[in-house]
Amino acid sequence: MTGEDRKVSFDPASHAMVPQKTFLELRVGDTYALPSRTLGDGNFTAFQALSLDNHPIHYDAEYCRAKGLKAPLAHGLQVLAFTAAGAGLFPHEIGDALMGFVEVRAKFLKGVYPGDTLYPRLTITELKPQRTTGLVTMRASVHNQDGECVLEGEHVYLLKLPSKSVEG
Repeated sequence: MTGEDRKVSFDPASHAMVPQKTFLELRVGDTYALPSRTLGDGNFTAFQALSLDNHPIHYDAEYCRAKGLKAPLAHGLQVLAFTAAGAGLFPHEIGDALMGFVEVRAKFLKGVYPGDTLYPRLTITELKPQRTTGLVTMRASVHNQDGECVLEGEHVYLLKLPSKSVEG
């Protein structure tokens, strides 16, 4: 096989991480596990730099001990960030149909500390087709290494519906 043969035998458009699905192929109950992460001091430092949140409850171990906490608490938005769909396969599965992330809601149920391992998951709970678009509602959850749910919430994504084929 020559270099030219190798070049024409590969189509970059066929290089997908997972098979593509349309809005109509999604199902309530479809689940997307996101990568687990163990939080270290670097995660806390990076989030502090990003958010500019300098409250000592997130970064001062002695302040936290004086308040009866075992260590600094992860910022709630930091924990929520781990539910980003882009960390998993959902956006690869729906490809160009994704128009936007349009809504988020979250409840922070338990503290998250350095050394905790988090297990985020998204599960489709509602599919609402519209004229040319559809809304995908997903339950977001994050559990820690002890199986405790530390965050629950909801994401809503806007997707293009597949074009209707015109028979001629």
